[in-house]
Amino acid sequence: MKALAFLCLLLMGSSAFAADKASQRAFDGEIERKAVQAVVWGIPVVNYDLMRQEMLSKTPGKVGQVIYWGRPLDWRNQTLTPNPEALYFMTFFTTKDGPVVLELPAAESGASFNGNIVNAWQLPLEDAGLLGIDKGKGGKFVVLPPGYKDQLPDGYIPLQSEVYGGYMLLRSNLRSHDDADVRASIAYGKKMKVYPLSAAANPPETVFSDVKDVLFDSTIKWNESFFDNLNRVIQEEPWIARDRVMIDQLKTLGIEKGKPFSPDNHVKSLLSKGIGEGRALLEAKYDAGLPPFFTDKSRWTFPAYPDLITAAQANFDAPDAYPVDHRGVAYSYAYIGIKRLGAGQFYSISIRDSRGRDFEGGKAYRLNVPPNVPVEQYWSVTAYDRQTHALIKNVARASRSSQIPDLQKNSDGSIDLYFGPKPPKGKETNWVPTDPKRKFELMFRAYGPTKEFFDKKWVLADVVEVRR
Repeated sequence: MKALAFLCLLLMGSSAFAADKASQRAFDGEIERKAVQAVVWGIPVVNYDLMRQEMLSKTPGKVGQVIYWGRPLDWRNQTLTPNPEALYFMTFFTTKDGPVVLELPAAESGASFNGNIVNAWQLPLEDAGLLGIDKGKGGKFVVLPPGYKDQLPDGYIPLQSEVYGGYMLLRSNLRSHDDADVRASIAYGKKMKVYPLSAAANPPETVFSDVKDVLFDSTIKWNESFFDNLNRVIQEEPWIARDRVMIDQLKTLGIEKGKPFSPDNHVKSLLSKGIGEGRALLEAKYDAGLPPFFTDKSRWTFPAYPDLITAAQANFDAPDAYPVDHRGVAYSYAYIGIKRLGAGQFYSISIRDSRGRDFEGGKAYRLNVPPNVPVEQYWSVTAYDRQTHALIKNVARASRSSQIPDLQKNSDGSIDLYFGPKPPKGKETNWVPTDPKRKFELMFRAYGPTKEFFDKKWVLADVVEVRR
């Protein structure tokens, strides 16, 4: 009898142990699944916080000041898919202490800018400059904190935000890359001002810091530190009503407003698995491709999913649409939100050549840009690292554009651009270098596209591989 009782106890203990293991697997699986969901949902604010933290840790810049790149962007700027054909000015702001004024200059002879103002979720608040709501007249844009009800003085352009934080990206346009034109573009960009509305009667001088020589790396970090960035923003910002479903989801991961985020090693390992799965999911969706733009079979695609563009322009307020998954993909390869994408500026992405093959940095390619591109400002083509979506490291330049006066033209007015590790003989001015060890992708930018562009009467050809 004693032996039988002992055996029963052993069996009961074994069953309890098995149940405990099964429960633990279930709980662990829940953390991994919710970590993936948090990655897809939270990547816009993580993207924002990575840039902000890079500014605070690597540059003299502070929130409420302006950092700028005092030359056309090179690979030291490791933000996601930036434009090397303009001078970048960036300011981060917070409205926790009240509204913030972004006073922007009017266009002048030979001087103008294109600007975008977004909140911490990178939801577009407004476009400014030649392609913005002011149509190049400039103005005093004032970002209002959540729930702000006070009457504003006359002469301000109000931008109501759902959260406190945000930033503005101002691209000061270039006539060319010549030193004199770069200096003129810098001087024009420095006419912008950033100050609290409470100090509008006597605004303090805006502080500018040139960060052109800083290795500014805000590419997505696909490890558990992702959740440190996410937690930081969750602690700082109010919940937006449409996102409250994530409160319990994040609590499962240990992210809870007002409490420290300090996962133990076991949870960190699960978060690491979750970020890996999230990355694989987003990369797979990106690799599947965006909708073609110029023709039904074009390798040039929309810059983002059409439903995401529509939702962002409607402030994500549509009652039956909230494309979080598509938003997650978009902010894995790009940053900033554009209020009127397709009106004043349009981008198109190509990740494959005319035969549907990935762009290999060790091969040579040619893109024929037909004549008479229907744009009022300029067009450009930029090469990016396919894995990081940033400028290709350690190359001499990243792009070619219609602003380059020495681009060689064909007899019909078209322009052949070349991409590869070495320039074709005699075509150096039309060449963009690539890293032979890495894949790349391309972005075509049209600033001031006309109706003819969107009617697709002008079609950009697919990129073809060139046999050496």
